[in-house]
Amino acid sequence: MQQKKIWTAALFCVLLTIWPVAAKAQATPPTPPEEPDPMVVMRQMCDYLNSLQQFSYHSEVTDDQVYYGGKKLQYGIEMDTYVKRPDKLRADAEGDLVDKQFFFNGKTITLYDRNEKVYADMAVPSGIENALDKAHKDFGLKVALTDLASPRLWEHVSKGIEHSLYVGLHKVRGIPCHHLAFDRGDHHIQIWIDTGDKPLPRKIVFLHKELESSPQWTAYLSGWNTSAQFGDSLFNFMPPSGVHKIRFVPVKQPAAQGKKKGGQS
Repeated sequence: MQQKKIWTAALFCVLLTIWPVAAKAQATPPTPPEEPDPMVVMRQMCDYLNSLQQFSYHSEVTDDQVYYGGKKLQYGIEMDTYVKRPDKLRADAEGDLVDKQFFFNGKTITLYDRNEKVYADMAVPSGIENALDKAHKDFGLKVALTDLASPRLWEHVSKGIEHSLYVGLHKVRGIPCHHLAFDRGDHHIQIWIDTGDKPLPRKIVFLHKELESSPQWTAYLSGWNTSAQFGDSLFNFMPPSGVHKIRFVPVKQPAAQGKKKGGQS
């Protein structure tokens, strides 16, 4: 009888030991789902845009300009961009300080200033990437958001990223988006990408950390047409009457280093 009591007591102690642990395990909340990798989300956006043969979008841009004493003024630009791969691109921009059109028809880039009633053109290599690269390197010409048409978009946006952050699920004008943040050298970049079956960029913010007062550039992107069908004439510039042709001024190249007088190295 005494041995039976001992075994009963021992079993009771074991149950007391196990029960609170089991109860505690049942009360533990479920593990929340793992956050998406911001670089993976960004890559999905790039791959999707590269899969589109023709598309267009509208963008509302605000740009900070720093003036005396580090104060900032904000200017606005409205842009409509049209893409037809592999070699056609157009952007119409109208805002507080600019009223310009950009055309690339596969052979020539034309920039038309509607305020000044002048235009200039240049011969460029075929392909959107090559044409934009030449215009930027030779003449310092860069059109906002046209990188979205580049077949090397992922290479451009991922280059030099030092830190990435998945901020959360946030809405841009009612559309659920992945909110991402990236540090790249002198810039802090935020981008909001649609969570739907079309991972389109809906908002982009650039913070210029290296400049006085850290001015900010913001773009809201809307009106996406991912099944567009454009005629080639959309990308050809026809000068209106009274418009004058001028020429692009080449960017000054930095002087070669390590040269002695007389041109001898």
